[in-house]
Amino acid sequence: MPRFSVIVPAFRVQAYLHACLDSVLAQSFKDYEIVVVDDCSPDACGPIADEFARRDPRVTALHLPRNTGLGPARNAGMGRAGGDYLIFLDGDDTLLPDALQTIADRIDATGEPDVLMYDYARTYWTGRSVRNVLAAHLDEGGPDRFRLTDRPELLQLLMVVWNKAYRRAFIEAEGFTFPPGYYEDTPWTYPVLMSAGSIAVLDAVCVSYRQRRRGNILSTTSEKHFDVFDQYDRVFAFIDARPELALWRPVMFRRMLDHFSALFASRDRLPLHSRAAFFRRAAASCRRYRTPGAPVPRRALLRHGLLRLGARRTYQALSGAQRLGGRLRRGVAGARRAVRGVALRAHYRIQLRLPLRSRDAVFATRGGGGYTGSPAAIEAKVRELVPGVRTAWICRPVDAHTVPTGTRHLAPGTFAHGTALARSAYLVNDSAFDRGLVKRRGQVLLQTHEGTPLRTVGTDLLDRPAAARGTDFEQLLRSVDTWDFSLSANPHSTLVRERAYPSAYTTLEYGSPRNDVYHRTGPADVARLRETLGIPAGCTALLYAPTHRDYRRVQRSGLDLERLVRVLGPQFVVLARAPHPAGPGGHRAPHPRIIDVHGHRSVETLALASDALITDYASLMFDYVNLDRPVVLHLADIEAYEAARGTYFDITAFPPGIVARGQDELFDIFATDHWRGSRSAQLRAAFRARFCPYDDGYAAERVVRRVFLGETDGLPLPVPSAARRTPAALPAQDGAGAGLKG
Repeated sequence: MPRFSVIVPAFRVQAYLHACLDSVLAQSFKDYEIVVVDDCSPDACGPIADEFARRDPRVTALHLPRNTGLGPARNAGMGRAGGDYLIFLDGDDTLLPDALQTIADRIDATGEPDVLMYDYARTYWTGRSVRNVLAAHLDEGGPDRFRLTDRPELLQLLMVVWNKAYRRAFIEAEGFTFPPGYYEDTPWTYPVLMSAGSIAVLDAVCVSYRQRRRGNILSTTSEKHFDVFDQYDRVFAFIDARPELALWRPVMFRRMLDHFSALFASRDRLPLHSRAAFFRRAAASCRRYRTPGAPVPRRALLRHGLLRLGARRTYQALSGAQRLGGRLRRGVAGARRAVRGVALRAHYRIQLRLPLRSRDAVFATRGGGGYTGSPAAIEAKVRELVPGVRTAWICRPVDAHTVPTGTRHLAPGTFAHGTALARSAYLVNDSAFDRGLVKRRGQVLLQTHEGTPLRTVGTDLLDRPAAARGTDFEQLLRSVDTWDFSLSANPHSTLVRERAYPSAYTTLEYGSPRNDVYHRTGPADVARLRETLGIPAGCTALLYAPTHRDYRRVQRSGLDLERLVRVLGPQFVVLARAPHPAGPGGHRAPHPRIIDVHGHRSVETLALASDALITDYASLMFDYVNLDRPVVLHLADIEAYEAARGTYFDITAFPPGIVARGQDELFDIFATDHWRGSRSAQLRAAFRARFCPYDDGYAAERVVRRVFLGETDGLPLPVPSAARRTPAALPAQDGAGAGLKG
């Protein structure tokens, strides 16, 4: 008897069935069977099911002699199922990696409940994936097992069959089966949950729910949507047959009203000629099953009342008025934005005619982010070395708390922001200011950039449209022409940027100010950072920080982090700075040894707190080698990355550490300790000598003395040899850091 029976009904899903079945067969948990029910599908679903059955004995292909519909097809699958638990998976959906293992672990941990509810993510045809917005209801806090009366809020979740695992003995004892029809899930899920002696929840996405562009039967215009009335008849008949469930009648009545209202409000569900008849049927069902007692949100009271009364024209008038009100509100908001935009532009033009403020300096980083990077390091040094200066930082209000005391915070799109750009003598940024910026005579603009370029930048992207993504190169060059100084960390950066950003600016090859912190932080400070991030004492912390892929619309982690921490063992944790930190698909509940730092504002802090770096093509590698800690490159897609973006040199020929071309190879590198051996140290030293010749903790001071104080004599300051520099050390008491230099 297998642990799970995965039942997959298949009808007109030939384009998706391979991915569906592969997602089950690729699971790390192997104790299951798959029952594929070919519902007399006119396409290739039947042959595909047979192909999988021949390939794997755990797959059974069941062919129905005629098309019966989704509910009866599932019943046929249950008739062949022999597993402890039933799992239903539609033929166009998929299981996430390790989903069955996660479900099995939760079932064991909660004492084999009758029903286990888990989460899903909607995956759109564009590749975008969005987790269920009501995921908070699956919080695993509280008792492991409970009845529905203890957590009635679970009924707010999507009432479908495929986001639950069902104990087969419970289903058979209660005699649950699916009815025919469009809305067959309704008279299954509600009765099952109301009857279950024990329910448990799993706060993890296990199913990718495909949102097909066309072809979803519930999104088609058809009179078959009238089936919803028969299905609620079945729900109330079930309740009426069991007096102990009478307490659920008011709740089901409200759920029914909400369902009818949602269907009637959807313009693409009901044919125009049948809308009046649908409303009459809905009103009749409301009168028949009316059971007050369940709380109703204020915004729904009038709608429910009109539905019960059968006042269709009033209901439609109210809905139309609400839609019109929404359009008016959006129109008014748009007009306000337009008027404000005109006022801001006029204000900026006026400020351009007023005198410059010679002691004012404005700083910013890409996208109006918080206080970080080279602009932040320079700003701090300006306040230290330049008397009487007034500094301001441009960032979104949400990041205002990161700006230090004594530095003004300027929100983008405000009048104060426009005044500062027009009248400040110094402008410092690592990307670009507003498109409408007018560079005034007397203003000094310092471009710090965002690290050493490995991937193609600037005008070198002219022949790489996938990476350029519609870049306005004329606007780019207009922005470059406003630069007075371009900061460079090394000769490589100087040569690349003077070609990729051609103009008459002065290059300051002074090192990277954002790397100063790596040479000015002590072990005690590093220990505090590790504690703040939740890194357990004695653990080795690996920072995983991949870069953006230009050739992918949706960014996904290229590394199975949960498998990595299993391979590494309990003495390792991963700091995951990835678009989807919890693993492929990004919707799993976090692993206790995977710390999500995707939203952390300061990559310098993460680097200081970690023992080693795993990355791919990110410029962070050039900064990280300042710490003289191991770097491992995971370059599984280097051919695709090179084709789409291009790089300035072959990183595999001159890497900062050990290179893995695939996931298994990377696991072997860590399993054998090759990642921190003598070869790793040799590669790191050569890389640091080439790309960090000026990084010694004084780059920001060199910049401030040249740009703000006008000093030229004695600059650049003498830079000690690499052997004499003292990068931040890991705390001595943290045994995880011992011997990392190889």
